[in-house]
Amino acid sequence: MGSHHSHTSAPATDGGSSSGSGTSTPRGGSRRGTGRSGSSDSQAQEKPPAPSLVPIEKLAKLLVQKSQKEDGINGVTEKVLTKYVFPLYPELARYFHSYARRATSARAQHVPLAAFRTHCERLMVLLDDAAILEAYVRMFSADDEGGQVKREGVRALLHTCYKLSMDHYPEGPQTCLKIHQTLSAVVDGCFGKADTHSVGFVVRWLQENCPRLILPVHRYCVHTLATRHRELEAHIDGNGDGAGLELATPVLERSAWDVHGVARGLLPVSVAWLLAGALPPLYSRPHAPPAPPPHDPHRAMLASAAWVARLVCALPSHWVLLYTSREHGLGANRFLHHTLGYRGPTLILVQGGSKSEGAGAGGVTMAVASAQEWRESHQYWGNNECALLQVFPVLAMLERAPKMLYLNTSIRGYPRGLRAGSDPRKPLLSIHEDFEMMEYRGTPYSLDALEVWGCGDTASRETQLEIKKWQIKEAERQRQVKLSPADWMEHPDRYLLELAGRPQYNNSAS
Repeated sequence: MGSHHSHTSAPATDGGSSSGSGTSTPRGGSRRGTGRSGSSDSQAQEKPPAPSLVPIEKLAKLLVQKSQKEDGINGVTEKVLTKYVFPLYPELARYFHSYARRATSARAQHVPLAAFRTHCERLMVLLDDAAILEAYVRMFSADDEGGQVKREGVRALLHTCYKLSMDHYPEGPQTCLKIHQTLSAVVDGCFGKADTHSVGFVVRWLQENCPRLILPVHRYCVHTLATRHRELEAHIDGNGDGAGLELATPVLERSAWDVHGVARGLLPVSVAWLLAGALPPLYSRPHAPPAPPPHDPHRAMLASAAWVARLVCALPSHWVLLYTSREHGLGANRFLHHTLGYRGPTLILVQGGSKSEGAGAGGVTMAVASAQEWRESHQYWGNNECALLQVFPVLAMLERAPKMLYLNTSIRGYPRGLRAGSDPRKPLLSIHEDFEMMEYRGTPYSLDALEVWGCGDTASRETQLEIKKWQIKEAERQRQVKLSPADWMEHPDRYLLELAGRPQYNNSAS
């Protein structure tokens, strides 16, 4: 039977004769029966529809009213959806409306109220990351019937994610000159030379290489669908900017930007956005939102906004530049001086220029993510949140495993340099001890640039600076210490000076 709750006055003879299950009561019997069976059958016929989410129900009705008034159509049109729900993101509105329309069998250019409500509710209840990825990959596919996704669709989805993140950047909307190169790295890494792939293939690739990159779009849609009806009911012409919504794009330290506000070096803001979506949450772990003042008259409203922020989004952590070869010089001692002592997760960006022609010509940019403090050792170390990625020319998560990092510049009898890869006999990335050459999968590259970014909280950086201050003071104290004649007679420096031809130096010192 169809929508029985909306056709209670229709004759029930067809339903009684066609069911054949013995549980339906003919029309005459249901009228005469006054017992339990007749009462239960009447309740079944008058059963109300399944309850829907109240915000979605209100929003759907308001959009239908707008469509009837402006377009003369009894449904939700793309024009109304764009104007009143996603005015800043018309591309998102177009794919969202097309996906909702494809879910119905109708060929009309609008979405009926019930279908729109169902479509929104299905998105609202998505909690599993894999299900969220599949839903939005299907949304941005050209045709859901064949289950195929084109390069243009994935690029449009990524660009929507990027624009959302940049519009909600804590320090104001941002732009990046390398965004097209960044998007091409992801799309080329997924599709290679192909033009289309199945939805399942794209979803699996995103899960393996950048599993958190698409999630901000879902957060934004959930936030907008749940709150937009309030502005429409109050006749407020909002711009759909998601006020109070902040996404987990790391905030780069301003010292890494030039006077024109453009990021210098290896980590422009688009690459930071990409790496935050590819790495585990540890590297972009949010700070707790600040509590509203106790005597603020809008405390209840601010507390509600903070709760929505924790539910829907995340306040980003700040990435601080610890070391850059462009300013500090390229060398092992410079790297160790600026990197060791930082007790938080770090991200090392390595740029290599190819020394050979053919495959790999043109250089490569790698990212080494360490969840622990860097240290020198003759053994491999690290937990399961350490990772090695290729960023350019195409994005690829090469490995994520424990005990895959190695750093040794002073221990004799063991390989020296910096290495990444769980196989000690064949590491994926190897930087020579002189920090002039590197090898990636056996291919030699010149080491052109190297940067280290601290991804921890402010306390991690302050602790490192305090340790360095103590080391400088201790070295200065040791330099100025005065030795007694008895101590000088047994001091090893005395014997070195005598070997150098200064045997009477101790007498003059005493």
